[in-house]
Amino acid sequence: MTNRLPVLRAERRWSQAELADRINVSRQTVVSLENGRYEPTLKIAMRLSAVFGVSIEAIFTPDPQDLGLVRVE
Repeated sequence: MTNRLPVLRAERRWSQAELADRINVSRQTVVSLENGRYEPTLKIAMRLSAVFGVSIEAIFTPDPQDLGLVRVE
């Protein structure tokens, strides 16, 4: 999964620590999210959506291979 967190954060001129404070997580969690080492829980994804004022889909892009595992029958 890729994400636009660094871009969205930079547009607002927020530090990683400031974003972390705004969504009530540690700065290390923000670092891990931005680097793709950690996929957010739904709760954190919803907080990010709220703080940036955009949909979850506007922040996170799923891996096409992962979507290939979905059956829609």
